Amino acid sequence: MRANRLGAALAVALTATLAACGSGEPAPRGTEATQGPAATAAQGPVKLTYWTWAPNMDKIVAIWNKAHPDVQVTVSKQAGGDDAAAKYLTAAKAGNPPDLVQAEYQHLPSFVAADAVADLKAETAAIRGEFSEGLWGLVTLGTEGVYGIPQDSGPMMLFYREDLLDEYGIPVPKTWQEYADAARAVRKKDPKVYLGTFSSSDPGAFTGLAQQAGAQWWSISGESWKVGIADGPTVKVADYWGGLVKEGVIDDMPYFTPEWNKALNDGKLLTWPSAVWAPGVLESNAPKAKGKWAVAPLPQWNAGENVTGFWGGSSTAVSARTPHRAAAARFATWLNTDPAALDLLVKEAAIYPAATKAQSTLGEPPAYFSGQPDFWKQAAAVSAGARGFTFGPNVGVTYNTFRDAFGKAARNRTSFSDAVRSMQDATVADMRKSGFQLAS
Repeated sequence: MRANRLGAALAVALTATLAACGSGEPAPRGTEATQGPAATAAQGPVKLTYWTWAPNMDKIVAIWNKAHPDVQVTVSKQAGGDDAAAKYLTAAKAGNPPDLVQAEYQHLPSFVAADAVADLKAETAAIRGEFSEGLWGLVTLGTEGVYGIPQDSGPMMLFYREDLLDEYGIPVPKTWQEYADAARAVRKKDPKVYLGTFSSSDPGAFTGLAQQAGAQWWSISGESWKVGIADGPTVKVADYWGGLVKEGVIDDMPYFTPEWNKALNDGKLLTWPSAVWAPGVLESNAPKAKGKWAVAPLPQWNAGENVTGFWGGSSTAVSARTPHRAAAARFATWLNTDPAALDLLVKEAAIYPAATKAQSTLGEPPAYFSGQPDFWKQAAAVSAGARGFTFGPNVGVTYNTFRDAFGKAARNRTSFSDAVRSMQDATVADMRKSGFQLAS
């Protein structure tokens, strides 16, 4: 199954959006294989451009450049997020993309559908074992292609106010049933306090919770896509949180807002089901509570399990148009598997590495969690049980519908599972409109 056969319709759908950028003919594309080593040496070093938003990546690349005079990489700093993905697709359509790009996992399928990233299955065969099954699944599409090398990871965990749970005599919940019971207990002990909140403005968090429950929102069968956003696990997660919000034992304030920051700072929110990157957010937004938070595995649907989902993370992908695919794949492999590079990714770029071996060597805990010396040990154990799913080519439509439908449901105290069905219907309608073949 070639990506351009599976997703050619997306490239057509993008034409109107990208037309203003021009559709210039791609530059002539030789390859290292056709030119040969002697020709490459005669022309000087291979020069690659890498689009990334990770901080201090230029310092890391400088180490590569010093050790590899034959392949020189230039970093081009990007803003990140959806804007970065749209900019890359625009550049690919215009025929002048960078050789490498930092790609969030949820955006990779749209890159594949637009035939904008190379299949690196052959180049990555030797490093497959460096990453967990869950992470590797995020860079593959179907069973045939590998379209990036995992770079950073966002396994979800439960962050909680250890001091206040102790004060209220509430154990750290190990299951979602215990979490619901704890939410009710907190409200009885102090009506001004909530155990947590459900954010209708953050689809990434809900995605991770659905992954933990076993959801599979998209899948591929032959040349067809199957959309299963309204599957049983997702509806279960939606009904769970919708029930707690309707009952009034969980708040519905969005994350990353001034009121949310204040509630965290003042001890009015006692937990945050978030990802391993949460300490940096807490340190910035709730400085008064430093040293009072702790971390534990995400509550489980079945007691004794060790399963979680992902919120965030990205890969290093190679442009399908680069004339230096082999060199680009070498650099991407080094960046995400070499011990020295991984150490720099942690220290300079401040990311949680995707490579399993790097996760197990992290030492000092984040400053905000200085009282929990086993922070990274817990994170590594949780990461081993993280599972994702195949993202679809129109995840932006799905996420925007989440914000609209769940926002209305939270305000009106209506069914969260109906909001999930709205996500399903909008996603399917958009894929049909764009010409994708859908399995019945």
